[in-house]
Amino acid sequence: MTYPIWKRAVDVFGALVGLLLMSPFIPLIAIAIKLNSNGGVFVKLDRVSEGKLIHVYKFRSMNKNAINEKPELLKYNERNDGPFFKMRHDPRVTNVGRLLRKFRIDEFPQLLNVLKGELALVGPRPHEPGEVVHYPNGYKDLLMARAGVTGLSQVNGASSLPFLKELELDAFYIKHVSPLLDAKIIMRTLLILFFDPTAV
Repeated sequence: MTYPIWKRAVDVFGALVGLLLMSPFIPLIAIAIKLNSNGGVFVKLDRVSEGKLIHVYKFRSMNKNAINEKPELLKYNERNDGPFFKMRHDPRVTNVGRLLRKFRIDEFPQLLNVLKGELALVGPRPHEPGEVVHYPNGYKDLLMARAGVTGLSQVNGASSLPFLKELELDAFYIKHVSPLLDAKIIMRTLLILFFDPTAV
């Protein structure tokens, strides 16, 4: 599908502003991550966007062996309505990581993906390759859309949403993309981040 020029302009402007505002805090975040646990400051996670595998950047919020430990934790998955994994007290998350996640600070490096044109500021929620293969036939169009740092499903419950409800919201978004809808989602995202960070 063709990516709107107005949307790309908003992506570039928003990502540049976000990274500029965040830049003074990056050294402090990096020091906190390194002092709290072994491993790098950033991680690259496999996600699907526009039908392609991309590597999404995040501040590391888990221990460095998190991926290898996941199979052992699948039996504690608190979700039973789809392919997504959620564990409220995931032992892989570091102390600093919990703070970063609470205020969604760990997700700011995704703005680099936005600048690269791999993610949008607003779009369907990006998921792992092993998750998107379980999308029902009626929602395969989501795989070809550019995934977003935030989106309609993210501001309406994110991982707490039932599997199909999340897909319904994202499908509604890609069928009704507009500057006004994007502006509403971005504004709602900012309000949640500043006043109710646990809601995203």
